Amino acid sequence: MSNSMFFTGLSGLNAAQAALVTTGHNTANVNTAGYSRQTAQVASSGGIYSPSVGFFGSGAKVTDVTRSYDQYLTSQLNQAQSLNQSLTTYYTQISQIDNLLANQTAGLAPQLQTLFTNVQAVANTPADPSARQQLISSSQALANQFRSMDQYLGSLNANVNDQVIGAVDQINTYAEQIASLNKQVAMLGNAMGGQAPNDLLDQRDQLVNELGKLVGTKLVVQDGGQYNVFIGNGQTLVLGDKATRLAAVSSSRDPSQTTIATVNAAGNAVEVQESVLTGGSLGGLLQFRNETLSNAQNSLGRIAISLADTFNAQQKLGMDLNGELGEDFFSQASPGVISNSRNTGTLALTAAFSDASQLTTSDYRLDVTAGPAYKLTRLSDNQNLSLAPGFPGAAPANTTTFDGVTLTFASGTAVAGDSFLIQPTRTGARDLTVQISDPAKVAAASPIITGNTSGNQGSGAINAGSVDASYLAVAEPLGSTGTVTLTYDSASNVLSGFPDGSTLAYIPGGAITFNGIKVSISGAPANGDTFTIGKNTGGVSDGSNALLLGALQNKKTMGGSTASFSDAYGQLVSTVGNKARQVQIANTAQTSLSMQIRSAQQSVSGVNQDEETANLLMFQQMYQANAKVIQTASTMFDAVLGISR
Repeated sequence: MSNSMFFTGLSGLNAAQAALVTTGHNTANVNTAGYSRQTAQVASSGGIYSPSVGFFGSGAKVTDVTRSYDQYLTSQLNQAQSLNQSLTTYYTQISQIDNLLANQTAGLAPQLQTLFTNVQAVANTPADPSARQQLISSSQALANQFRSMDQYLGSLNANVNDQVIGAVDQINTYAEQIASLNKQVAMLGNAMGGQAPNDLLDQRDQLVNELGKLVGTKLVVQDGGQYNVFIGNGQTLVLGDKATRLAAVSSSRDPSQTTIATVNAAGNAVEVQESVLTGGSLGGLLQFRNETLSNAQNSLGRIAISLADTFNAQQKLGMDLNGELGEDFFSQASPGVISNSRNTGTLALTAAFSDASQLTTSDYRLDVTAGPAYKLTRLSDNQNLSLAPGFPGAAPANTTTFDGVTLTFASGTAVAGDSFLIQPTRTGARDLTVQISDPAKVAAASPIITGNTSGNQGSGAINAGSVDASYLAVAEPLGSTGTVTLTYDSASNVLSGFPDGSTLAYIPGGAITFNGIKVSISGAPANGDTFTIGKNTGGVSDGSNALLLGALQNKKTMGGSTASFSDAYGQLVSTVGNKARQVQIANTAQTSLSMQIRSAQQSVSGVNQDEETANLLMFQQMYQANAKVIQTASTMFDAVLGISR
């Protein structure tokens, strides 16, 4: 019996020692990231049968060392942290654009206001060279601001590219480490009779957690405990002990952007659709670039293009101090057409603006399908747009027009699978410059001058008149003499003397238009009264065209004639600001949710120092008690030996 008591005490001593070691391991790892509290599972060793009495207990044994782990809470925490990191990254990026656009001194709005203030100054004092110089200087400052803002947005794009490269390198490192741990877990599990290598499992879970902060993942646990990790729409990243390598590559669709590709067994990079890569810092970066950054660049570009288009058009309808029609005031960008680098056909396309007022802030994609057939998609809303019948083909089917852009077939043939990215406004802000440096070139005057003949007997009076774009298309809008004299015939109530020999019924105040010229005569002219319309050769003090240039400030020239320049810029500031607030609020809520889930997860898996200290005392007492049992058994055994002597 003493011998049995000795082994019973020894088993208890071993169990207490195992519990103490496990508790000490917990205490040592209280601050180890991803560590799960471990517990020594102690069970009875069973009993020894005695015919006269029954079963006597034979002590205790340690059956396993388990970790406190909840797969559901861990999965919830990974997903919550992944979304939290995505929102944090998105907000960090978008707040930079928000601060840039909303700046009251360095933003675009003050520069636009200064430009039109100086236009009005020229209209008030057209002969003042300093006013003209101020207009040119403020125009250059505005163009510089457009380019500076575009450069800033371009640097954000470059920064996103660099972060994508860094994220891909980290993802590859984590994927390889998870695959290596999968292999170790399987080997040790088999070698140790199915006992779980708890610390390796914690390391693997922590790697999955860190991976989720980079990109959203889906986790599937195989039989045997190995992890399969997927990203995107089911793209394998880790399968058992094999890891798929990702690569950061220049986008075949848009070379200015770095995107993500998987490297197949043949070593070829296959691009992953960005829209399916959500979650984590990588998902936040891609979402920011596709939703906000590109739209901001396009929006600024559209304002710059519309400003150049309308300002140039009105400038060319005026006359400068040299008596010449105005020339382009601003340079204007051209729409970009980017052929996908994976295209196998030879189709070449060009693009030009057909109506700047109809431009949107979207990019477009032309896809070639079997046939070949062609599909044009507006990427902002994924709406399919109609193409001209027969496009691309021989004239007149060599062009198609959509949203203010004309796409022209240049040469070559397309192959199914080819695609083209069309960016009408992306470089608008970058390419805006002032073309005029000579103040005399500012076309402040009207190209025509009207007058009432001094001998007129009636009260008829002709206004200053104006011209439109068709005036420039006529070789001699005022006839061969350069002067049109309109004569009133009271008998027939008509005006005659038009360059084409026609006559027009007189309506007081009614519009009189010909060859792009628009005038009106009011009052009651007498028979034979004449009114002249001639070329303005001495319009030094004429600011009528400058007034029309100034009117462009509030004219609805954008968005299908629904918004002015300031309106469009205000919409951009509002859109980015609202999105920034939305992301900030969502991020705050997600941070709170992540903390709650983490608290729940730590309540299961975390190490509590107070609890472990209590356990140390308890297991120490257990150890001491079992040592006393062994001591008692030894004393009893010695007594038995003494009796037998």
